[in-house]
Amino acid sequence: MTPQDLVLVAAATDLARTRCRGEDHTVAAVARARDGRTVGGVNVYHFTGGPCAELVVLGAAVAQGIRELDAIVAVGDRDRGVLPPCGRCRQVLLDLHPRLRVILGSGGALRAVPVADLLPERYVRPASD
Repeated sequence: MTPQDLVLVAAATDLARTRCRGEDHTVAAVARARDGRTVGGVNVYHFTGGPCAELVVLGAAVAQGIRELDAIVAVGDRDRGVLPPCGRCRQVLLDLHPRLRVILGSGGALRAVPVADLLPERYVRPASD
């Protein structure tokens, strides 16, 4: 964990505390680009499905012209702390940002791990022609 990683956790915690209200938005995520910019987002829950906070961040990053992400963290509302990405998010994060580090753990045991470590037996997409 770097000092910048701790800033990312604090930003996601603040976003969860101030923007996640009710049952529609319960998780916030913040990512840091390789150039140091940060981008945040919250999940959009709906009974038909909806994007996780990490996926909202990926879309927001592209909208802001960010192409490479260095690290990402998700934090739950109601003081749930840092949350690991779900399986779908792990696959998407790995496919789109294979060098990404994901912040995991709780309290003083936070750590940043390569996203590839979260999917040791991952699906590999066919190469496009």
